Amino acid sequence: MNDGTRRQRRGDTRRRVQETALALFSEQGYERTSLREIAEALDVTKAALYYHFRAKEDILISLFEDLNRPIDELVEWARRQPPSLETKQEFLLRYSRALTDAAPLIRFMQENQAAVRELRIGGMFKDRVTALMDVLQEPGASLPDRVRCVAALITMHLGLLTLTEAEGDHESKHRAVLTVATELIAQAHHASAPPRPGKRHTDPPGTTGKPPQEPLTS
Repeated sequence: MNDGTRRQRRGDTRRRVQETALALFSEQGYERTSLREIAEALDVTKAALYYHFRAKEDILISLFEDLNRPIDELVEWARRQPPSLETKQEFLLRYSRALTDAAPLIRFMQENQAAVRELRIGGMFKDRVTALMDVLQEPGASLPDRVRCVAALITMHLGLLTLTEAEGDHESKHRAVLTVATELIAQAHHASAPPRPGKRHTDPPGTTGKPPQEPLTS
């Protein structure tokens, strides 16, 4: 067996551990799930599980890091773009796609908030939200506009989860969530923009905050 094959098998086993653990965490709760139960569900020994993860919190952190790597890359992309409304709308469009893969973890974190607050992943999640807010929020934004940005993130995180059982196809529900989030960002962006000289600043009539049809260039 060559080194490439070994790495592939280790990667496959690692993913199996992550998926099995997250399923058990979601079904039973994080605190009520043990490493022994995860090993039994995988049909491996506890020692074999230790080869990949020394503690169940390590499994959770690895999930967070793997599923959120595309989001980290997206934040870095946004920081290189002009701080325009178009950039923010494109950011939300791309963010909604990245959230699809992270949905199981977000659902777990929502349902196990008390446990998450006591773990390192809680601090990691706060840092991630801060980075997202830095992208979406205008410098010196008013409190109402900061609330709009927070509300846009909450809409993105919870909208798709809470609409899972609602009527309608996935694409329609996804688009509805994205539309509401981009409208909130558009309101915050226009309210925070300085007024033009000689004119009283107001939000442009009919602003809908719809995301751009074509992606911005990198």
